[in-house]
Amino acid sequence: MKHGKKYNESAKSFEQKNFYDAKEAIDICVKTAKASFDETVELHVRLGIDSRHADQQVRGALVLPNGTGKKVKILAICKGENEKLAQEAGADYVGAEEMAQKIQSENWMDFDVLITTPDMMGVVGRLGKILGPRGLMPNPKAGTVTTNIAKAIQEAKAGKIEYRLDKTNIIHCPIGKASFGAEKLYENFEALMGAIIKAKPEASKGQYIRSCVVSSTMGPGVKINSGKLESM
Repeated sequence: MKHGKKYNESAKSFEQKNFYDAKEAIDICVKTAKASFDETVELHVRLGIDSRHADQQVRGALVLPNGTGKKVKILAICKGENEKLAQEAGADYVGAEEMAQKIQSENWMDFDVLITTPDMMGVVGRLGKILGPRGLMPNPKAGTVTTNIAKAIQEAKAGKIEYRLDKTNIIHCPIGKASFGAEKLYENFEALMGAIIKAKPEASKGQYIRSCVVSSTMGPGVKINSGKLESM
């Protein structure tokens, strides 16, 4: 795979085969983010479990201490008093059946997060084939199906992220922007890694964290010494 000049310069600035302590890896990642825009820093964690088994799923959500640096567009599908609460909490779009119909008939997707209430899941559930592949289907574990819609919206605006094991047994998550600096990114990293470790399934045997890499949007991956992570 061919890379650009900036990527190649960044890749030469550190030993790509080496494994680094998390703080040092994040510092390298920030220094090698040389794009003309504020790059997102992502964490990629390979786990020693099998996502094909129901008892080895890892999924959850948390509010990062320093947020994500991303402005999030929120759609709230709810009724009655919850519509007013959602608007006051800062949802970008609020509605009930008409919003679900807009998604279904127009393939409308101008939002990043969909938050709903349990009583509306009968309506939202019909959108599974549209929302599911895009990772937008609300889920109680992620806090996007809730009776407290105002709190869920406020948390999403504050930098709440969802972590979820994919089919290749890897979790991919943003931990902020390169402009945050290494210290704030490390605080977000600690919070996310702590949540992933706490979510370790009882069925997990052997080494839980197999590998861990941080990278910016356009930069090279920096390997983290995963042997020290499970004791965090």
